[in-house]
Amino acid sequence: MHLTDLRGRRVAVWGTGREGVAAVNTIAPVGPADLVTVQDRETFLARPWEGRLAEIAPLHTGPEALDLLLRADVVVRSPVIGETHPWMMRLRERGVTVTGGTALWMADHAPTTIGVTGSKGKSTTTVLISHLLTAVGQPNVIGGNIGTAVLELPPADRYVLELSMYQCADLLVSPQVVALTALVPEHLDWAGSEAEYYRHKLNIVEHGPGVVVFNANDEQLTAQLAARPGLPLLAAGRPDTTHVAPGPDGTPWVHLADQPLFPRSAFPLVGRHNEWNLCVALGVLASVGVDLVAERDRLGDAAAAFPALEHRLTPIEDPSGITFVDDSLSTIPQSAIHAIEAFAHRPLTVIVGGEDRGVDYAPLRDFLADQAVQATLIGVPDSGPRILDMVKDLPGITTIGADDLVEAVRLGRTHTPAGGVVLLSPAAPSYGRFDNYAHRSRVFRQAISDTAN
Repeated sequence: MHLTDLRGRRVAVWGTGREGVAAVNTIAPVGPADLVTVQDRETFLARPWEGRLAEIAPLHTGPEALDLLLRADVVVRSPVIGETHPWMMRLRERGVTVTGGTALWMADHAPTTIGVTGSKGKSTTTVLISHLLTAVGQPNVIGGNIGTAVLELPPADRYVLELSMYQCADLLVSPQVVALTALVPEHLDWAGSEAEYYRHKLNIVEHGPGVVVFNANDEQLTAQLAARPGLPLLAAGRPDTTHVAPGPDGTPWVHLADQPLFPRSAFPLVGRHNEWNLCVALGVLASVGVDLVAERDRLGDAAAAFPALEHRLTPIEDPSGITFVDDSLSTIPQSAIHAIEAFAHRPLTVIVGGEDRGVDYAPLRDFLADQAVQATLIGVPDSGPRILDMVKDLPGITTIGADDLVEAVRLGRTHTPAGGVVLLSPAAPSYGRFDNYAHRSRVFRQAISDTAN
């Protein structure tokens, strides 16, 4: 469905956050027969609905909001509106067309779009692709789940978009290039089940992509793609593609097949998962015609200059000699596993816990046990106590409960020696106690400052 298909139709925009505002501002000039906005509940993401917004798309709440949705020809939902929402079930039963802003935009821009998704690593990989393309003289515009909402993006020759599962679910056209970083169960409250989560996530590859670049080191992702025959796959992380292996000096280098490109040490982000993200990013560049071997010097320089994403394994040095690490973007067990792996060689304290969505933390326990990790885990509400209970019997793990993040930082100082690391990698979303991951990060950093003396 294209934006122009909304002309003369009754359209309801569901949600008043960033995506809802962008949808109303973009749809109104198309000329729908009727345009309204509905909201089923107040959230911290909601914007004041007044002035021009209220004039072109009046806001409705309460029982009449559902009636308006059911009478609409097309409902444009905000990403947080999940398949398990009771109103969504009513819409599906009624046969109302439901789409999203990203799907409307993609219908007109797929040929010039690189779409990046995955359960973890998508933000880093999106920014890295954009950064490397710019370094080799290929301008692009970045947006989507990070930065600018897609419906507000300016005209460009190429787009690099981070896409969440929410945004992938409604696509009817795939981006020309799809990049996939990893696949683990997440957002089950939105999707309804693990199988449905995978189906909605991988909907991005179901509608004619030109190439699908994927992390071949991720077993679940590889298995799911194998069950979808006929896709134009390009595996990253294998010896015949982009991968990391010993180079000319015996240290790890980034390669394209048997051609060394630049030392792994040039890329400042730690952890094997970031090596895999880099390999996916380079695979994307190769898929759009960049000669990686000819451009290896510029690519190596660009990799060395790549800034760590804020709130993703960001070190914060402290006068005590302890290194605090902000990994507030960690919302699933697997991201915490990679963070712990990156710092397990130092005395380590890990702050875990957040909104409890019933995620299975067995993979975290298995990793700590299999790798014989020595660490202190401090659990904060709501899911922290459940995580601690699952790992408390492991011989190398000390568990401590905390009432909140500030107390956890204070306890981290007490239980971590100089030279050690206090890692905030919650393995859980921030909502409930914080507005979002950035708010959680601000509280963490303020607590570090407040407890410094």
